[in-house]
Amino acid sequence: MISVCIPIYNFNISPLLAELTKQLSRADIPVELVLIDDCSSIEFKRLNKSLCKKHTYIELEKNIGRASIRNLFLQYARYENLLFLDCDSQIVLDDFLSNYIDSIKKTPNPIICGGRIYDPKKPERNKILHWKYGMHRESKPSNIRNLYPSKSFMTNNFLISKQILSEIKFDERLNEYGHEDTLFGYQLKKKGFAIKHIENPVLNGDIESNIEFLGKTEKGIHNLISILNYVDFDKEFISDIAILRFYYRMKALRLIWWFGMKFYFLRPLLKYMFRQGYVNLWLFDFYKLGVLIKGLKINRIKT
Repeated sequence: MISVCIPIYNFNISPLLAELTKQLSRADIPVELVLIDDCSSIEFKRLNKSLCKKHTYIELEKNIGRASIRNLFLQYARYENLLFLDCDSQIVLDDFLSNYIDSIKKTPNPIICGGRIYDPKKPERNKILHWKYGMHRESKPSNIRNLYPSKSFMTNNFLISKQILSEIKFDERLNEYGHEDTLFGYQLKKKGFAIKHIENPVLNGDIESNIEFLGKTEKGIHNLISILNYVDFDKEFISDIAILRFYYRMKALRLIWWFGMKFYFLRPLLKYMFRQGYVNLWLFDFYKLGVLIKGLKINRIKT
């Protein structure tokens, strides 16, 4: 039995809801849809509320963020398996739901990740940064994701038993965007829970503009700095995160000052390039490292 859990924020869920409704009608086990709106604007609330009359639908008066809202589904979901989907997901497989059903029949107390893909067609230049990053860094087949199960964990399309989520909840101190999935995957690993990756992806249906994605990336780096504090600079956590591994390698070689100075002078140019859609992912990695170095320095966090 599955509760499909969909957090909503300022998005029209009609296509996702239509496809899920079609597939759950063919399911051979009970399946429910639970949707929680995280204080969207009034036009989206009106639209989505009318679409969700036959399902469990809750509207929040205050935005609580990506971590807290996922924990909140524990109060409303009836079934023992929770399938989380982002509201901008597009289901591209006719057997998407049945693939998860088949997997939970073979796996007691499961944690299963289906993956994420992007439309191979290039978008307009003002959205190329998110698209290129997603195509090359986030879209991985299950055999690659299973090599590093916890590091490959993403919250946009995963199934977890209610029992496990009740034990290891998302950290609600993270009320800004970014890396809540990184911390959750690490916590699952520390507790010894196995994560299984299957080939059951959803399409990311909402490519953000270069400016939006760049801003969210910077917020994510600052969230990562907060997480470093939460895990007390755990060496295992650091070794799992590429940008942190590189930071500490450069720190050991006493090259942080060099990277910091380069970033200081190059940041305006790089920011202009990314906003205009001139994207090199190696330079984007350098940009993220610079944001990390500056953030750690500003916050005066031990490193």
